[in-house]
Amino acid sequence: MTTRWTAVHVLRDRTAGRCLTAVMVSGFGTSALWLASGVWVKDLTGSDGLAALCLLAMWAPALAGPVLGTLADRCRRRPLLIVLSLSMAALLLTLCAVDGPEDLWLLYAVLFVYGAAGTVHDAAESALVAGAVDGSLLGDFNGLRMTAGEGMKLLAPLAGAGLFTAYGGSGVALLDAATFLAAALVYMSLRVREERPDRAREGGRGATAEGARHLWGDTVLRPLVLAGGVTMLCAGVSGALTYAVVEDLGHSPAYAGVLYALQGAGSVTVGLLSGPGLRRLGARRFAAYGIGLLAVAVALRAVPHDPVAWASAAAIGVGLPAALIAVLTEVQRRTPGALLGRVTATANTLVYTPNVIGLAVGAAMVELLGPRAQLSGLGVVLGVTAAVLLAQRPASADRTAARSASDASPA
Repeated sequence: MTTRWTAVHVLRDRTAGRCLTAVMVSGFGTSALWLASGVWVKDLTGSDGLAALCLLAMWAPALAGPVLGTLADRCRRRPLLIVLSLSMAALLLTLCAVDGPEDLWLLYAVLFVYGAAGTVHDAAESALVAGAVDGSLLGDFNGLRMTAGEGMKLLAPLAGAGLFTAYGGSGVALLDAATFLAAALVYMSLRVREERPDRAREGGRGATAEGARHLWGDTVLRPLVLAGGVTMLCAGVSGALTYAVVEDLGHSPAYAGVLYALQGAGSVTVGLLSGPGLRRLGARRFAAYGIGLLAVAVALRAVPHDPVAWASAAAIGVGLPAALIAVLTEVQRRTPGALLGRVTATANTLVYTPNVIGLAVGAAMVELLGPRAQLSGLGVVLGVTAAVLLAQRPASADRTAARSASDASPA
């Protein structure tokens, strides 16, 4: 297939289009709740620390990704996605009982389960898509998924904030429950054929570690995932410096919204172009070029000039998702279906956990080093990461691709 515009082919594909619809619908509710939960706690307690715990409660289960991902390999993915969506819709209704600080334990418990279910959901969805969508369109699908996700991040927080102002946290919880119910209905409408998982093969203590062994043993996936982890670590540090960058530009903190909007626009753009880019360049070079662009963009954040800040924000929006799309697409293409749930979850843990660590490191170091020194250093680290990824021998990648191509379909 040539590098022509193929997003329309994904949307015309019944299974791919409906999977994308489910992602958009549930993602809207998740983004709305993500913002509203912190505002909710802040409104009830006045504590910034307790509000920040909402994000921690949702993120912490991702650390158990390899274990949770195993659940996605123990049963058929479509029924699992339906059950997860319906269960979360019911669980979110319990948040209507949160009426004061004494009820916050319930909110934190629901958010923790939410994060755990989300980890299983992402792993099962990745496996379902890999088996139901034509392999040549996986890059396009993942790009459109990124575009939809970024679009939801731009729109859903505004809707969540408005709904919270009008109806309180319970109103946002009801909205999120409705989106999960809608997603369940979309999954029910899918017509996919899945083989029953081999229970004997999935059992035993080594089942969880099997995904990590596959990931580490693949000479193409290993450097991609490691590069993705380093990239997200640097992105986390850079993200923690946003308000310091805005201050250097001489603007109020609200100006960060302009930079985030430009970054979102860049992410939407690369999402639409990722399919052709992956076919032309391959995952390794596509990711490396994205990381290289990110290196330049992050370093340029140290320049206190508005047009430079605008350009760097848009470039970050292009470069960072390119690496993430490449990792996910290659994991789907190179992993046997029986392992895809746990391999996806393991890869997500290795790639996304460093982002939270980077946020903490950046926040702690900004007063000691200042933003300019850190941003310059991050640019160097990202540049080296891109160069190392490019230096991987294409021959070894070709050999591994030929060896595992026949194993890439889970159904």
